[in-house]
Amino acid sequence: MPPIADHLHRYALVNELHARPATKVVPPGVAVFLAVKPDTGAAKRDRDKDRAHLLALLDRHGAGHPAPEATHHSADIGRHHLKWESHTEFVTYTAFEQGLPKRPFDPASFDVFAEDWLEQAPGARLTSILFQIETMPEDRAEMTAKLQDWFVPESLAAACVLDGTAVIASDFRIDRAGHIRMAVFVKPGTGGRRVGRILQRLCEIETYKTISMLGLLRARSLSSQMGGLDDQLTQLSRAMNTPGTGSDETLEALLRISSELENMMVESAFRFAATGAYEALVHQRIEVLREERFEGRQSLREFMTRRYDPAMRTVKSTEARLTRLAERAMRAGQLLRSRVDVERSAQNQRLLESMDRRADMQLRLQHTVEGLSVVAISYYAVNLVAYLALPVTEPLGLSKPWTMAALVPVVVLGVWAMVRAIRRKFE
Repeated sequence: MPPIADHLHRYALVNELHARPATKVVPPGVAVFLAVKPDTGAAKRDRDKDRAHLLALLDRHGAGHPAPEATHHSADIGRHHLKWESHTEFVTYTAFEQGLPKRPFDPASFDVFAEDWLEQAPGARLTSILFQIETMPEDRAEMTAKLQDWFVPESLAAACVLDGTAVIASDFRIDRAGHIRMAVFVKPGTGGRRVGRILQRLCEIETYKTISMLGLLRARSLSSQMGGLDDQLTQLSRAMNTPGTGSDETLEALLRISSELENMMVESAFRFAATGAYEALVHQRIEVLREERFEGRQSLREFMTRRYDPAMRTVKSTEARLTRLAERAMRAGQLLRSRVDVERSAQNQRLLESMDRRADMQLRLQHTVEGLSVVAISYYAVNLVAYLALPVTEPLGLSKPWTMAALVPVVVLGVWAMVRAIRRKFE
């Protein structure tokens, strides 16, 4: 080997490309498929419980255990070959058995999973499938007769796949035993790995189709809530244009609506994103089958176009509507903030005008006080100056009253000049 260190995850990344290999299936035979998903959602799935449930099944038949971190495992349990896979939201079990039962789609084929073991499953059944795998007869009329007998004609989808290698058919309905029925007629000489890949693709189509429909349930549950919030947003928008409407009450109502919308978006974000991913996988798995029309029947693609795609469009439209509502709430909040800013500006303007009036009144009062101060100071100043001037004026024949009378204009003018100088200095 070259003298260079490998990346820490090099082998894990390469091995991921070869994970979940298809099982070799030789017709005729039957296969049963079970997908289990917790009702609480992917975020609360307990992988340890899923592994313990798998080990309980393996221990019943004395089969070996997978590696601790394995995401897929294959083992022989009695006359069945078991394939287990762990996915993000669910786990799947597929059991293959050689030979055909006495009657097609016999519910007894599902007995490979014991009832007490099923009761202990860490979740609920997402979907289950019964496969009838037969060799393709030379007479197509024989296949057509079987399909008419096994499936509901109105919902039946059938197609030749992989360049005529096999004919697949299903009505995607749940039968009386609680399972989806799927038939696979394989052309003689087809390799077992190719047959296994066909079954694997059909299991993936049914599982991804079913789990993506959970998004439709979420969309329907949100529709009524969004309708009420839409009406409330419309009323709030109209109220903002009505004079006299309190901004505080409007803001409180808008915050409540925005909070509800945000919670709805957070709670549905994972489900809607997963629905989009699973929808893409469903169409990709159908694409790789390279379908061709069989006896004028609708293909799986046509079935999905008519029955499945409208549900997915509903999910997408609900998600888009929820986003638009959140954007409307945001724009309404911006408008309300602008309205509040204008109201506050008007209040501030009125406050400034009031402050100006008070300042003008204070200035006038100050001028009045200054005048009174000049009079008071002058009164005392005249008396002080008179005491200094009387010794000089009395020998000259001026009496005290005349001396004080002569001093009043001079003292008042001097005091007024002093006060004015002090005010100018501060200004």
